[in-house]
Amino acid sequence: MHTKRLAALILIPLLALPVLAGDKKDKKQKDKPKAANLVVDSGSFGVFVSGRRIATETFTVKQLEQGSVTTSEIKLEGSNQLQNSTLQLTPGGELVRYEWKESGGLEKGETTVEPSQQFLTQKIKSGEKVSEQPYLMPSTTAILDDYFFSQRELLLWKYIATSCHPAAGQQGCQMEKGQFGFVVPRQRMSGMAVVNFVGREMLALHGVAKELSKFSMTSEFGDWVLWLDDQHKLVRIVLSGENTEVLRD
Repeated sequence: MHTKRLAALILIPLLALPVLAGDKKDKKQKDKPKAANLVVDSGSFGVFVSGRRIATETFTVKQLEQGSVTTSEIKLEGSNQLQNSTLQLTPGGELVRYEWKESGGLEKGETTVEPSQQFLTQKIKSGEKVSEQPYLMPSTTAILDDYFFSQRELLLWKYIATSCHPAAGQQGCQMEKGQFGFVVPRQRMSGMAVVNFVGREMLALHGVAKELSKFSMTSEFGDWVLWLDDQHKLVRIVLSGENTEVLRD
């Protein structure tokens, strides 16, 4: 029952699987205008440490004809320091380009990550200095940069789309563990994350009890617990052992 509900998520917006439409199109389909700039998700996340809000991420995920674009802005509480990022993916969920910029604070920087032949290349600009960081990882690698929690939502959608397998004699599917390579551009590091569907759980959010889908994400960078609502939106993240919680506003 619950896994059947999850199966409906199969990442139609972001993967935009061409097989869903098929090869045959009638005249009406050909003449119909193509949808562009479809907003898949938008909103903001509050970042709390020991119950105190320290930052806010405002984000938008759009589906375009050529793939998807996720734009985010991070603002630290009590500061004019801003971080902005743009993540572009192909219809198949592969990296096209990632851009990150920091402004307003004492430190300013820029970085980009793009596929280069069989690996990824990060270019870092700090003042007048420009350097490069190669990653021997394919274009299917996820970007999980610091404080950009909307990127975790994208990885959850990808996990569900690729790890939901039909259950013998049952409706819906069974969720198996998935492994995903990722890059953390701000730390110039890469790793491997294991994502797993834990189950359904009742949780109070903003004073309202809701049944949510619970997931775990583990890597050498730490253990995360994440919750999606029935609209497939990321609503909560807890970083185990760090007194850090992320909540959708």
